Amino acid sequence: MADPQAVTPSAASRTDARRHHDPAVRGFASDNYAGAHPEVLAALALANGGHQVAYGEDDYTDHLQRVMHSHFGPSAEAFPVFNGTGANVTALQALTDRWGAVICAESAHINVDEGGAPERMGGLKLLTVPTPDGKLTPELIDRQAWGWEDEHRAMPQVVSITQNTELGTVYTVDEIRAIVDHAHAKGMKVHLDGARIANAAASLDAPMRAFTNAVGVDVLSYGGTKNGMMFGEAVVVLNPDAVRQMKHLRKMSMQLASKMRFVSVQLEALLAKDLWLRNARHANAMAARLAAGVRDVDGVEILYPVQANAVFARLPHDVSRRLQERFRFYFWDEQAGDVRWMCAYDTTEDDVDAFLLALKEELAR
Repeated sequence: MADPQAVTPSAASRTDARRHHDPAVRGFASDNYAGAHPEVLAALALANGGHQVAYGEDDYTDHLQRVMHSHFGPSAEAFPVFNGTGANVTALQALTDRWGAVICAESAHINVDEGGAPERMGGLKLLTVPTPDGKLTPELIDRQAWGWEDEHRAMPQVVSITQNTELGTVYTVDEIRAIVDHAHAKGMKVHLDGARIANAAASLDAPMRAFTNAVGVDVLSYGGTKNGMMFGEAVVVLNPDAVRQMKHLRKMSMQLASKMRFVSVQLEALLAKDLWLRNARHANAMAARLAAGVRDVDGVEILYPVQANAVFARLPHDVSRRLQERFRFYFWDEQAGDVRWMCAYDTTEDDVDAFLLALKEELAR
């Protein structure tokens, strides 16, 4: 019988794949638009070849646990998953009873951008609170933190915060500590949606543990895709006493990867050294450069503090429409004229400067 490995090199060299995009074209729509970081691609190639045990019993997932301990303490346990929505829904299910509810900001990703998945797939009631800047406070939480003994009301069991928030703002360490202390005092647990946790840590110039396990957060959704990974995120259990049956919930939530090593090795590539922080610092710096460039431009108003890798602005609707023909970005509130500009780990100074020039040209028309 022929050795199947013997045909691999020649088969790999005969490919019909072609590049279908111009890699020089950049936009400011989302950090998800960026490709995978070269160091992540190299890690994927490193993990390829040969056989490894499936469903998380591989050497890469085992080593990932030790990497996570270095960031989140010895009790942290990582459960790699496919995507951020899957991470959030699985984590929230692990913290709640069937009758439980989750308090979150009205602008939170779990409420606005996950297609109703927490409620439809997780069976969770979301109790939302309007916030001026995307951040919850103990006082805002108390608007929904009541009625535990009322069988007619879904029981508040979890507070979910996003770091950094959907509006690009960043919680301080003390702000998260106050939320956790307040929630725990009322018998609730705390989930942190960390889709852009690296950007928050870079903004605070603090280790991720400082505003997660060190202040009592129970479960974290760790985001890697927005920070240079090809695919995959992780649920990181910080307080094992607060969580139920993560292994079973991950499977039931369709988030158990058979070839998990390819998620785990990407997380390792980010976290084993400082790639996660380098990428985040660069994206944040590009957003700061963009914000500095538009602050003195007549006709443009920056809406929120620029604390991570997002700039929210208000400008004439027709200007935005013309500018979108040159650079991709999204309206945040089209009726009000609000837009969101996102920077990624691969955004360059030239990209930002070209965008600023185009913006000024369209405003002058």
